[in-house]
Amino acid sequence: MELNRIGDIAAFVAAVRAGSYTQAAGSLGLTRSAIGKSIVRLETRLGVRLLNRTTRRLSLTDEGRIMFERCRQILEDLEEVDNTMAMRRVNPTGTLKLTAPISLGKRHILSLLETFLKRWPDLRADIAFTDRYVDLIEEGFDIAIRIGKPKDDSRILTRTIATQWIITCASPDYLARRGIPETPQALHEHDTIFFQSMDRRRTWRFETTEGTYVFEGPGRLNIDSAEAMLESALAGFGIIHLPSYVVGRDLNNGKLVPLLENYHVEPEPIRIIYPSKKHLSPRIRGFIDLLVESWEDGMPWA
Repeated sequence: MELNRIGDIAAFVAAVRAGSYTQAAGSLGLTRSAIGKSIVRLETRLGVRLLNRTTRRLSLTDEGRIMFERCRQILEDLEEVDNTMAMRRVNPTGTLKLTAPISLGKRHILSLLETFLKRWPDLRADIAFTDRYVDLIEEGFDIAIRIGKPKDDSRILTRTIATQWIITCASPDYLARRGIPETPQALHEHDTIFFQSMDRRRTWRFETTEGTYVFEGPGRLNIDSAEAMLESALAGFGIIHLPSYVVGRDLNNGKLVPLLENYHVEPEPIRIIYPSKKHLSPRIRGFIDLLVESWEDGMPWA
């Protein structure tokens, strides 16, 4: 519909409701002449008279009554669209598509998602918890949670929301059988459990007086799941090197014992990554705000 036609309809409805051109002009912020010209344009376009005009009052013709009801409905529908879109700008709707590493997702992201979905009942979520690298743009995700240094990509924005410590540890049973490694170099004499997937193998890094020491194995066991690595360590199979959010609960209850604590490297940033858009949708902005608020004092270990 042409934009000036909407204006003409608004002028016609206002004139009928007000009962005069002058009052209609005041309610719309127009001149009396502009109201009159709008109604004449409508009548000319339709080929019918809509109003009977006298010096004292306006009255609708039969055609005018039909037109008034239709035009009133059109304006109400437009107002409803405006209200709906305004609500969409404020309240999260649609589907939030998010990806995160498996352990981080299960232990910390899932509970926040439950909170978010309960808060906004019109929102849905498609979630991919995976340890493989996900291309945010190509695979159509709204948000990705990543650990470590981000790749340079002008299409995305990043924000650090927490940090993780990588902790070397093993079960008391394993250490009782095999002894405690006192230096990173001593790991070669132990059974180690490495994370390894199709596209990457995670090495172990330690800070020593001689600089960074990189332990590359070989691992006695190589697994593509941090959760499976944790279970293997708890069973006494060997030593693991995993994030604090994975092993924290078992360190706290004594099922795992920290090792090589004097050789920790700097913590790694945990970042939220999202497409670079001028205006973020409420669902993306809302979930980012919830993450930041929830982890303001640091992400819990367990």
